[in-house]
Amino acid sequence: LPEIMTNSSVAIITGDEIADYHFGDEHPFGPLRHQAFLDGLLTAGLSSRVEYLKPVECHLQSLLSFHTADYIEKVKHGSDSGLGYLDHGDTPARQGIYEAASFVVGSVINMLDRIMNKQFRRGFVPIAGLHHGYKDHCSGFCIFNDCAIAIERLRNHHQLERVLYVDIDAHHGDGVFYNYESDVGVCVVDFHEDGQYLYPGTGDADETGTGPAKGFKLNIPMPKFAKDEDFAAEWAKAEQFIRSIKPQFIILQCGADSMKGDPITHLEYTESSYRLASQSLCKIADEFCEGRIIGLGGGGYNMENISKAWPAVVAELLR
Repeated sequence: LPEIMTNSSVAIITGDEIADYHFGDEHPFGPLRHQAFLDGLLTAGLSSRVEYLKPVECHLQSLLSFHTADYIEKVKHGSDSGLGYLDHGDTPARQGIYEAASFVVGSVINMLDRIMNKQFRRGFVPIAGLHHGYKDHCSGFCIFNDCAIAIERLRNHHQLERVLYVDIDAHHGDGVFYNYESDVGVCVVDFHEDGQYLYPGTGDADETGTGPAKGFKLNIPMPKFAKDEDFAAEWAKAEQFIRSIKPQFIILQCGADSMKGDPITHLEYTESSYRLASQSLCKIADEFCEGRIIGLGGGGYNMENISKAWPAVVAELLR
């Protein structure tokens, strides 16, 4: 198939404002992740094939579409003081983190809007995909849940009825899954390391949605040390499920922490699993969604893995 637009069918949002979403040099979610992605794009020969957009700060209204006002105030206060933690001890209250988190959300919304307005066909935001954030609390390095806010935007502003959220990060996307557990309009496919070995310990295979949405969600817990062939076998089933849904927009959270060598997880994929998922979802997007798909970087704490996994996704978005 010919590309719809020659040079600008895929946009990427990069810049200091989202690179600033980190928790210091000693923290797993450190300051080098954004640059690792850019270096990987260059190495893969993709740098000149994408359009670059600057980060955009979000409006308070966007945060309120998912988070409570009290929680937003708590984050602001912690960000101003830079003291203590925003959760039980994983996510430090770093000075300026409120602004950085707001730029992550604003950038994702901006990319969604541009895709919906047909300015770009597909998009990627490397520092995003903060899937552990809940309405009223922070967890697992995730302050504002840009994934959930994106879903709210697609449904309430763009009036879509079937949004598909696919998550291949090593950690279960609990902040997304449990918020939409009973919602038929949001289909979730979540591959993750089995919760008995890894935070947050959720996402069992028998969790398929509740009430009217039972059967609209797919949790695929993977055993420790699962490899590309294990992912591919499970992906074939997931793809069938996704096709039956006929989504109107696809959000892919592609955390690089499922790759072998991540310091805090135990899966052993290579970048070929990221290629497989992205290629499959792009085909499905072309078939059902007018090509509309956005990639969100998610986790990943080994810089070399980031420099391979995310560019592999971008290469498929460009294909």
